[in-house]
Amino acid sequence: MRVSRIQAEENRQKVIDVASRLFREHGFDGIGLKDLMENAGLTQGAFYKQFASKEDLAAQASRRALESASHRWSAAAKADPNDPLRAVIAFYLSMEHLGERLDGCPVVALGSDAARQGADVKASFEAGIREYLEMLAPWIGGATDQEPGKAMAILSTMVGAVVLARAVNDDRLSRQFLQAAAQHVLKGTCADHNQQGAPQ
Repeated sequence: MRVSRIQAEENRQKVIDVASRLFREHGFDGIGLKDLMENAGLTQGAFYKQFASKEDLAAQASRRALESASHRWSAAAKADPNDPLRAVIAFYLSMEHLGERLDGCPVVALGSDAARQGADVKASFEAGIREYLEMLAPWIGGATDQEPGKAMAILSTMVGAVVLARAVNDDRLSRQFLQAAAQHVLKGTCADHNQQGAPQ
């Protein structure tokens, strides 16, 4: 039985959604097409009608995962418009986010994998990382295209803390990585604001 164009597109979007989660849990090379398609409720034969290759799917799934991550940052920021940076840090550097293998930050879950992928996957990650930086800039003040260093340092600290916290067995050590990163970032931004507000 032939599948309608509408159903085919719905199936395609479902595969992208499922892949965006399973790649974060298993890595790009940690799960095969058969298992991906089964998790989407489809056969492996349907894959090649929807995607040019597994890398094509990886690029689209990465884009979807990073869009989802940006939406979560936005939601956290909107929940505390007076201090959006603190709100995002509280969400991102939390034990809850640490445990989200399927839905957590794709840069944490797949950053090292992305470095070994082709240009399309890297382009998806680059777009998502730039979106993170653009969101951070107004929250920390003074970060512009000409001077993006503050936002880059904060993002690097946050991502690195979650990577390290996930890499160890000791929950106490994991929590310490997250807390230390949060304190460092918030202390640094408070100091910057105080310096900017100080009389010359």
